[in-house]
Amino acid sequence: MTEMGEPDVDLRPATDGDLWLFQRQAVDPEAGGTFNWSGYRNLAATRQRLTLDGLIGPDDGCLIVWTGGEAVGTVGWRKVHYGTPSWFCWNIGASILPEHRYQGIGTQSQGALVRYLFRVSAAPRVEAYTDVENAAEQGALRRLGFVLEGTLRATQFRDGRWRDLFMYSLTRAEFENSPVFHPPA
Repeated sequence: MTEMGEPDVDLRPATDGDLWLFQRQAVDPEAGGTFNWSGYRNLAATRQRLTLDGLIGPDDGCLIVWTGGEAVGTVGWRKVHYGTPSWFCWNIGASILPEHRYQGIGTQSQGALVRYLFRVSAAPRVEAYTDVENAAEQGALRRLGFVLEGTLRATQFRDGRWRDLFMYSLTRAEFENSPVFHPPA
């Protein structure tokens, strides 16, 4: 357990043994989550990509969230370009299975992903979109030091209508000076 009483999490590359998790997220609306569910998906592309590059590429990726010796969800990232192709940041997201939500796992897993992305790239920021009604994810992002930048109107189609999203970001300078990521000695 962490100092805050939350379970420890690890992020690991996906293996063939994790296909059950992707299958569940693809066919079970509850597993995908209210704010992530956009309909049933075919897993053929996921299987092919897992074989090709383990779901980790230069422009995007997906890792499995582990806690208590079991896989409990996924975190993902993708490059977002602003200006020229060499200027980019990362957009992140998490999907935790319903029986493991509201325990701090999503916050911890996204924090671990932020550390990883800032460590392995020169990106000046990490950003995340979340539904304006997703109070849990908004709280997780704020606990990590993300700042609300604004509203992206009519951006996500879910449950038969277009929904607004909030955009949050964390800059490299905020990350480097954050007591969340770098506690005082």
